[in-house]
Amino acid sequence: MSAAYNKLESHYKKISNFSHLSAICGWDAAAMMPSGGSESRGAAMAELSLHIHQLSTSPELKDLISAAENEDLTSTEKASFREMKRSYEQSTTLPDDLVQAKSLADSKCEHAWRTQRGENDWEGFCKNFEEVVKLSQEEAQIRADKTGLSPYDSMLDIYEPGVTTAQLNRIFSDIKSWLPDLTQRVQEKQASEVFLQPTESYSVQSQNALGLEVMKTLGFDFNHGRLDISSHPFCGGTASDTRITTRYDESDFVQSLMGIVHETGHARYEQGLPKELDGLPVGQARSMGIHESQSLFFEMQLGRSDEFIRYLAPLAANHFSNNNQDVFTPDNLQKIYTRVKPDFIRVDADELTYPAHVILRYEIERDLINGVISYKDIPELWNQKMKEYLNIDTTGNYTNGCMQDIHWTDGAFGYFPSYTLGAMYAAQFMAAMKKDVNVSDCLSNMNLSPIFNWLSDNIWTKASTLETNDLVVGATGESLNARFFRDHLESRYL
Repeated sequence: MSAAYNKLESHYKKISNFSHLSAICGWDAAAMMPSGGSESRGAAMAELSLHIHQLSTSPELKDLISAAENEDLTSTEKASFREMKRSYEQSTTLPDDLVQAKSLADSKCEHAWRTQRGENDWEGFCKNFEEVVKLSQEEAQIRADKTGLSPYDSMLDIYEPGVTTAQLNRIFSDIKSWLPDLTQRVQEKQASEVFLQPTESYSVQSQNALGLEVMKTLGFDFNHGRLDISSHPFCGGTASDTRITTRYDESDFVQSLMGIVHETGHARYEQGLPKELDGLPVGQARSMGIHESQSLFFEMQLGRSDEFIRYLAPLAANHFSNNNQDVFTPDNLQKIYTRVKPDFIRVDADELTYPAHVILRYEIERDLINGVISYKDIPELWNQKMKEYLNIDTTGNYTNGCMQDIHWTDGAFGYFPSYTLGAMYAAQFMAAMKKDVNVSDCLSNMNLSPIFNWLSDNIWTKASTLETNDLVVGATGESLNARFFRDHLESRYL
């Protein structure tokens, strides 16, 4: 008999239902809500956040967890119980008043940021951001006191269970040791290339239609999801109702399309999670790094491959039939999509310089949460690191500098490392997949089922039944190895 475990299942499915509503409300606030609804929506979201927190910390759970420890569970139930226990321990760390205060502060800061970023208003932003940082540091210290980790490690553990600052410092130091030289060599190689840069106007309607067609090719389930517009591209909603967004620039169809491909990777992971575990912590994505591995697998490993670009070229030519068709030759698109050029914006960065953007943010947020620096120091540190890593000056440019991302406005400290971890996982998954699947033939013939089947078998349907390292070892035969990422970059760009 597993009476206690069964009651835990029912309780966590109830939490999942409220989390579903919260996710859809969050998507609506970012994509559809009129600006005048911000204050009341923030209050409603804070109330819902508090309710979910109270359900997640119910005194009943402690007794049920104690009882379930001694029950005879199946292997899947044991994994499910492990994730329930982890969820409970994470939730009971914070007091109710801090959870509600953070939700209010984050919502207020994020909504104001949408306008302040465009106005380059760092001083106005800081009036809200100061409170977000203060409450996040308070949260980090409470978590650190309970876990014995450093404040930043305790926040990192929310997104990347088992990963530590010591590991990240080692991994990122390795990347910094070879990435600048590789970037320079590639830029020198590309300097002599001649290609046609898109310079015309590409209508939002045509970009949207092209994006929807590519999403269909990539297997997005439109019966359980949709595409919309937001100021910052994201994948939200739930596994059964997956909402992805992009942003459009009529002078540049490339970035919006790759944004769609990226978010479709996130969505396919969500839509591929096992239905029998829906509503349970064990049925959720393993970690944000694994989640990013799927979006970056779609965007970088598949979306920027020569074969995929050959598929994309005639589609783009058809959707932009009134534009200069020389732009849409496979060779020209390939040069556009693999162009390496250090720039301000992380989400628009090329594959090679992207890790520098992530490492910069990691180093700043690590020191911010650990109390080494103040939020007031961020612009100067940002500029210093942008000069060092990418040779770009951001003095006084907050819009395209330290105010460009949404993550810190939401208090999501500890999230940024997931992006580069994801790129490394994606390269390792592709190397392993190629041992079982002729990926080049699949892409050349646009028969992507074998690729998706491999991802489903090894990643998607595993959900959180395995811990991160076990998942990676099971899929590839070894733990995370940065060599695959470097090999991939050198192979594609040199």
